[in-house]
Amino acid sequence: MKATLAGAAAALAMASVPGTAMARDTISIVGSSTVYPFATVVAERFGRNTDFATPKIESTGSGGGMKLFCQGVGLQHPDVTNASRRMKSSEFELCQKNGVKEITEVQIGYDGLAVANSVNAKDMDISLRDLFLALAKEVPNPNGKEELVANPYKTWKEVNPALPNVKIEVVGPPPTSGTRDSFNELGIEGGCKTFPWLKAMKSEDKSKYKSVCRSIREDGAYVEAGENDNLIVQKLESNPNAVGVFGYSFLEENTSIVKPVTIGGVAPGPETVSSGEYPMSRSMFFYVKKAHVGVVPGIEGYVKEFTSERAWGNDGYLVEKGLIPSADSEREKWGKQAKNLKPMTGKEFK
Repeated sequence: MKATLAGAAAALAMASVPGTAMARDTISIVGSSTVYPFATVVAERFGRNTDFATPKIESTGSGGGMKLFCQGVGLQHPDVTNASRRMKSSEFELCQKNGVKEITEVQIGYDGLAVANSVNAKDMDISLRDLFLALAKEVPNPNGKEELVANPYKTWKEVNPALPNVKIEVVGPPPTSGTRDSFNELGIEGGCKTFPWLKAMKSEDKSKYKSVCRSIREDGAYVEAGENDNLIVQKLESNPNAVGVFGYSFLEENTSIVKPVTIGGVAPGPETVSSGEYPMSRSMFFYVKKAHVGVVPGIEGYVKEFTSERAWGNDGYLVEKGLIPSADSEREKWGKQAKNLKPMTGKEFK
């Protein structure tokens, strides 16, 4: 009965949302493939324990989700988008330009960006510099000159004599993925900055610095596997020489198939990720379109469920799925922001 009344309320209210074609009583969520498993569990519990419909969730990648979310206000557009990295200032500006004025940002916790290989492969310990040299489009000249050359490295051993003599083949997400954004920033750029003359480029020519320190080679050493992290796991299972890049939660769920490649001797885990000891730790988010609250039924309830201690707390059900909880004080801060649907101001990017 409640859902029927809610649907009727949405139909009456939809006139207040410009560009609405028809009523909708199911929450529409898009975005990150990394956040997808967490959002799905929350959505299923929400649908099962309330009179609202189970939200519909699409795994479009963080970048793809932001584009859809920021297209405009109206029931033909998503209500929520998930992201495995923070919204970019350019995305916020696109939202504002298209009339998506009030956006609530919620950090849900942490995830380690895992580098992994098959349990049947040799153990590997690499540095961020190794990652940069193996995968960047241009790298410092191997002869020691402070100049860039097209990446000449074919095997991990060529990158670092301590690494296996196997072909560099890394399977990872495409450019639309937040995981790819995080990998470019935390992994590739992290290694790039270990060269002082490249690090100095950031203050001299920021555009050139980003093109050098965040670009992935396109000669087959890096293989894009789409927005499905499970597909990367399958590829590692079939090819023990390959290395994969995906969220820590997928590593934890597939320990019988894959194992971590340690970075500087540190493996991703709840303690190392939350403390920042693991060098590729990242925050995960979701964003709510406030103009749709009260129009599409259940949005406030879904947000409340996601930010409840039983979900994202230290002993919450999302921890069982691989979520690494934020500190108590952080959860309190973000939970309050979510409850009040506090809109972003744009100052978050300064």
